[in-house]
Formats: sequence, C-alpha cells, structure tokens
Amino acid sequence: MLIIGINAYHGDASVAAIVDGRLVAAAEEERFSRIKHTAGFPAEALRYVLAATGASARDIDFIAIARDPWARLMLKARRALTMPRLARARLGAQSHFATIGETAARALDLHGKTLEVRRVEHHTAHLASSFLVSPFEEAALFSIDGLGDFASAMWGVGRGTCIRTMGDVTFPHSLGLFYTALTQHLGFDKYGDEYKVMGLASYGEPEMIDEFRRIVIAPDDGAMNFELAPEYFTHHRGGPQMTWESGEPRIGRLYSHHLVTRLGAARDPGDTLDKRHIAIAASLQRRLEEVVLARLRRLRKMTGTRKLCLAGGVAFNCVVNGKILEETGFDEVYIQSAAGDAGLAIGAAMYHALSGEGARRDFVMEHSYWGPEFGNARIESVVAARASEIERERCAVRRIDDEAMLCALTAGAIAEGKVIGWFQGRMEWGPRALGNRSILADPRRPEMRQILNAKIKRREMFRPFAPSILEEAAADYFTQSYPSPFMLMAYKVRPAMREVIPATTHVDSTGRLQTVSARQNPLYYKLISEFHRQTGVPVLLNTSFNENEPVVCSPDEALDCFLRTKMDLLVIGNYIVSRDESTEITANSQSNIS
Repeated sequence: MLIIGINAYHGDASVAAIVDGRLVAAAEEERFSRIKHTAGFPAEALRYVLAATGASARDIDFIAIARDPWARLMLKARRALTMPRLARARLGAQSHFATIGETAARALDLHGKTLEVRRVEHHTAHLASSFLVSPFEEAALFSIDGLGDFASAMWGVGRGTCIRTMGDVTFPHSLGLFYTALTQHLGFDKYGDEYKVMGLASYGEPEMIDEFRRIVIAPDDGAMNFELAPEYFTHHRGGPQMTWESGEPRIGRLYSHHLVTRLGAARDPGDTLDKRHIAIAASLQRRLEEVVLARLRRLRKMTGTRKLCLAGGVAFNCVVNGKILEETGFDEVYIQSAAGDAGLAIGAAMYHALSGEGARRDFVMEHSYWGPEFGNARIESVVAARASEIERERCAVRRIDDEAMLCALTAGAIAEGKVIGWFQGRMEWGPRALGNRSILADPRRPEMRQILNAKIKRREMFRPFAPSILEEAAADYFTQSYPSPFMLMAYKVRPAMREVIPATTHVDSTGRLQTVSARQNPLYYKLISEFHRQTGVPVLLNTSFNENEPVVCSPDEALDCFLRTKMDLLVIGNYIVSRDESTEITANSQSNIS
C-alpha cells in the first residue's frame, strides 16, 4: 500500500511517502522552491517523493492530510460568527482542501483524475508523527504548537498502533502563539524566527517572570490546561492574520497595546538589542519551560509510563527538551526530526497506514535522511559543466575515491581551521543539517563563530553553533548522554570541556548537540572519528549548508553557496573543490594519514 501524506496550505508544506507502513521518502517544499518555510501546495516535494518510491501516480492508494473540518465544529462556528476575518480565511482554506485530491493529481500529470483523500485531526497527526515512528510500544504523547484545527495542544497515550487522546487546549489559548507574539515584539518578524529568541534568552535573566506569569495562566492544581490572558493579545478578537496560500508564510501582529504598556515599546527589526529585550527573551523562555515541564510531570503521572513522544512546533525548543529527563520523571523521550508542521505529512500517512485491522508497526525512524540523493555521476556532470566558473574563482577540483582518504583529508583541513561544505547522501528531513548538508568547522577554536559569520552565515552573533559528537563520547563532554540524533536537545557542557569546544558551547554553557552513530550515518561517523584520531576531540562544529536561504538540496545549489561565500573547501560526493589558498593545505593534510 502506497500512502502519500501531505502538509499543504500551511507553513513548512511537505510530503512523505509510506509504503506498507514504512517511511520511504520525505521532503519539505522549501528545499525545491528555495523560499524558507514555503506554504501553499508542495508540488515539487510531491513529485520527488513519488519518484523516490519507484511507483507511478496511479499506484497511490490515497493521500492523507492533517486537517479535519468537523473537529471542534461548534467552537469553529461560534468563533466564525464573531470573527469575520477568521471566517473568510477558513472558507478560503476549505476551498483549497476541498479540491486537494484534484490538485495532487494535476501535479502528477493525472489530468482529469482525482486522488482519494483521507483526513485526520491536526494534533492527532502530530501525535502519530512521533509515536508511530518511535521505538516505543507504549508511551505518553504530547503535542504542542501554535494552532491547528482550533487546538494548540493535545495529550494522550499510545499503545501498539492505537492512539488514545485524553484532552486538549483550544483556541485562543496557545503557548506557540504566546512565543510567536513575543518574538514579534522583540523585532523578529519572519515566520519561524522563534529559535532566534531561544538563543537570545541565554544572555539574560528572567527579570520579568512575574509579568509573564500573568500573561500565561497555568494552574498548579494538577490540571493540564493553561490560558493566555486576553488583554495581552489580539488574535482572539478578529482572528490572526495569516497567509498560507503560496510562497513565504506570514503572520500578522499578535500582541496588543496592553502588552506594550507592560513590557515597553516593541523593537524595530534593525534596532540594537538592549538589556530589556534580553530580559524579555529570558522571561519568555523561562515561562515556557515552567508551563511545559509542569504539564509533562502531570502527564507522566496520568499515563503511568516513563516514555514520552513529543511533537508540534514547540517541540523544537531544545532548551525545554534538554530538561525533560532531569525534571519530569520520564526516562526516555522521542522527538522526530521534523517535529513541527512538516511532520504532519508523516503523521497523517502513518495514522491511516496503521489504522486497519491487524496492522503492525515494524518501522522506527532512526535517522533523518529521507530527501533527494545525487550520485557521483550527477556531481561530476555539474562540476564539469561549471568548470570555467570554478577556474575563474581560482578553485581546484580533486576526486578522492577512497573513503578513508576523503575523511582524512577533510578532517585534516578542519583541524587546520578550514571551513568545509559537506554534501553527501540523502538530504535531511526537518530543519536541522545533520551531517549530509552541513558546513563543518573546528569546535576547539573560540574565534570560529566569528569566522563563520564573517565568511558565510552573516547571522546574529548571539545564535549558537551546534556540536556533532560521537554518540559514545557524549557522556565525556555533556552532563547528560541520552542520544540526541536530531539535534533537538540542549545539554550542559561539562566544566572541564567548555574550553575544549568553545565554538560550540553557548553562553549558558550548553550545547544543542547531535549524537552521531555508525548505524545512523556511517560516513559522517567516520569523518568525526577521523577528526577525533587527529585531534583527540570527537566533536565537529556543524551548521546548516546555506546562506540565509533554505538548506541546499542539489549539487548546483551546494556549488553556488560555496562560490559566493568564503568557504575553504567543498566536499561533495567524492570530489573536493578547494580555493587556491586551500589547495596546498588540503594536499599537506595527507601527512596526517597513518
């Protein structure tokens, strides 16, 4: 059975293919459109995912989407009567979803045909996207995000292939919208900018926490619910202004004048960040942690299990995630790499794939490599086609067919302070670069953060860079060692190691680590192991292969990014492209091979 899951007409439009209950391919539309968080219908991702299965469009049994117009119908109807803008937006969305079967068929050249569509409620799909691909036979489930099907959170328990929901929090109360509203107030107005505020929060103290406890009201009576104090927000009045039909998604202003009177003037995006802004970020992050961790403690007691599956956009908050095992009573936690709305494509498809009588789970999502792959023949053709451009930029090209040599040369260049573009295998699923579409550097050099920003990233200096570490070495460098293969946990770096890997140690002494095993990514594991052999440090600085754009997908995009920035080497398949000043260093790195 071939089921295609689609997240459409929402941010992070995406597609996933499930064949006989197993994930085969998944990708976000942004990697093809080159527009961050692309909304609308993910036609390019759909065509890729189907091609990756080797099937034809006529082999698709049905498509699955995470939207249920009947969910909370009375609440939707009541709100529509008092919020005309929201009613119009919902009618527009319904028109798109009503014809999504025809739209998908046209994208696959099935003109005049309609693909069958099956639906599942938004947060149920989030729960399924984590639990049904997790290694757990039984687990507590928690989904928490901005808004979907008029809910912002849902919790329950999963057993086998069954998901039993136990409660939810509905519109207008939302921790996701709370975080987004304050992100806007702090001058970060792009869709998806919340992670910047999470990084900024570490630079201050939560001096305004009492005010933030008035903004988010969360009882201490053992209940799971929480509320937003309405006077601080605007979305409950006319409905949030959101643009989802195509291109870059946009969300209108969510915070009210009352919030400005309590916290001070909103920051313009170009203004300098001051102590007040940093205190707001720290207080926002602290309140989110208080509310989420308290609910998880209650959920553990409610369900009686010590395993947790987490999903939704708030599940990208790695600072919260890093505290779950220490502060909630859970012993194990699973969060898949596309925990946000992109993951709905997997959740909707898996929910229906495993809903039939006698269905059994036999798939665990252990890695994130579900996107396009380009072999050396394709890479060679790209390099050959652009030979004059490469030569004009005074770059040299070498082919290294021996994998050990490739890793040794690359590790040696990194150890010498070079910045490497690393393009290998299948593209990652989710927002994190996890060793196949990565920029790599030496974590031992404190100046490396400034170098990366000057040469390539050109991003805010308060944002940290992540460490990729051999899984078996995590306990030596971090105070926690529970595996974090998807870079979704922030752990404290051990005091003795903070000066060893300063470039990946944040101001609060944490690192948003990726643990790497030979099972999940053999080549990347070999590269880190070789760097360990040469330097004694089993860690690489890993950041996404991009420059203020979506992560690169194709060899052409990787070469474009390399040529327009000041990266030293591009290691793409079996090829090394190096700038003239790096060529000698790259060749000399052979002396490091024993």
